[in-house]
Amino acid sequence: MTPRIIGPEAEAKLTWPGILAAFEAGHRRPRPDIKDLFVYRGTDTVLDRATWIDGIGALVKVATVVPGNTARGLPTIHGAVTLFDDTTGEFRALVDFHLVTKWKTAGDSLLAASRLARRDSRRILLVGAGAVARSMVQAYRSIWPEAEFTVWSRQVQTAASMAVPLGLQVAPRLEEAVPQADIICTCTMATEPLIRGEWLRPGQHLDLIGAYRPDMREVDDAALRRARLFVDARATTIHHIGELIAPLKSGAITEADILADYYDAPALFARTSAEEITIAKNGGGAHLDLMTADYIVRAAE
Repeated sequence: MTPRIIGPEAEAKLTWPGILAAFEAGHRRPRPDIKDLFVYRGTDTVLDRATWIDGIGALVKVATVVPGNTARGLPTIHGAVTLFDDTTGEFRALVDFHLVTKWKTAGDSLLAASRLARRDSRRILLVGAGAVARSMVQAYRSIWPEAEFTVWSRQVQTAASMAVPLGLQVAPRLEEAVPQADIICTCTMATEPLIRGEWLRPGQHLDLIGAYRPDMREVDDAALRRARLFVDARATTIHHIGELIAPLKSGAITEADILADYYDAPALFARTSAEEITIAKNGGGAHLDLMTADYIVRAAE
């Protein structure tokens, strides 16, 4: 087998319906074994993820997360994605890390929103103004092409730098923007909750993306208690991410409050009324990286 090198040029062949179909098909396979390794240096992180999905293949993804790179004018995340053949274990492809991360992360939350957000949603709030927020604009527009987007960031100028070229509005005050939104997407590096449950109103959907470490959170206990809760995979979220670790430890919520993940029947991962508030926690996971990398390689071929 001759390994492939798949670069960013492959993005021209990718579509949001395509990645959603890949995720739907991948989650009909058995739950895979997933192993994560974290190494910390202050606020910096090395994340090593590996998995094998029978029928798709194996993958190892290594990422470095350096928040200080923002001040250097560099991306905060770098890494490498290696894909292996399912049958022989041979090196199948080296896939562009940022391409996999973009489509995995945005596609993950887009799948949740496609099942949980109201179809009549028209106002979308992005909390955070980095690369993930930009990707979510593209992703959400594939389902809600007429939606109006507002972006909030701690630094107003950062929000403006994103908003102007994309034709978005800037929210100066988060507590005023949250109640006005139909869909709220958080993609920050926050270690303390930004969204308060008292700001929420019936019918909203929240996609939580940013928190990926045990010391990170984006919403408070009140928000979690008010909402019906979902995760992309129990195995990569419940005991791994502060968004859930802290409220589970305090008793604010229980594991029974997490109603479904993508491996459950789609009827369980669904909105049941127009008035309920729904929250989906995006935990990522090597299995999603594998589904994404496999989709990218197949699309490129």
